[in-house]
Amino acid sequence: MHSITQFIERKLKLKINSRKSKVVKATESEFLSFTFTGKKVRWAQKCLDRFKYRILKLTSRRWGVSMQHRLRKLAQYIRGWMGYFRLSEYHRPIPLLDQWIRRRIRCCFLKQWRKPKTRFKNLVRLGVDKINAAKIAASSKGYYRLSKTYAVQQALNNSYLAKIGLVSLKDLWIRFHHHR
Repeated sequence: MHSITQFIERKLKLKINSRKSKVVKATESEFLSFTFTGKKVRWAQKCLDRFKYRILKLTSRRWGVSMQHRLRKLAQYIRGWMGYFRLSEYHRPIPLLDQWIRRRIRCCFLKQWRKPKTRFKNLVRLGVDKINAAKIAASSKGYYRLSKTYAVQQALNNSYLAKIGLVSLKDLWIRFHHHR
């Protein structure tokens, strides 16, 4: 470290911050929120945790904004995050994150359709048969539990959510890594 510090300060005329600087193997370091494992580049776990926390805030059922505003803010954040971390070759958590985001959005819809009559009307409007829509409308289960039911997933399917403006993290990752 001492010889490298001398070289950088004398030859390059740069100042070294001793608290932030260190000499370690690339696999043990974190640089600009990226880690390096073998020949692969990944985002740091701390950044993934921050991403999840921010998604929790943007998809909070207590945030009293319109669905268009929520989806617009969510799309801005997801596009920005993926734009920065597109160098990462770590694909494994992306499909699960995508599913989790969609489920949280379905929760927000159910929260907006609070009354059983409204839930029934909207589920039928979105293509659910009346018997299943009535079961969901009359259910006393929580929003998160109901968001995983077949009827809600049928009504608020992936293509419908994409049509109203929900950005898919998985699609962005695939577009960045497999573009032609």
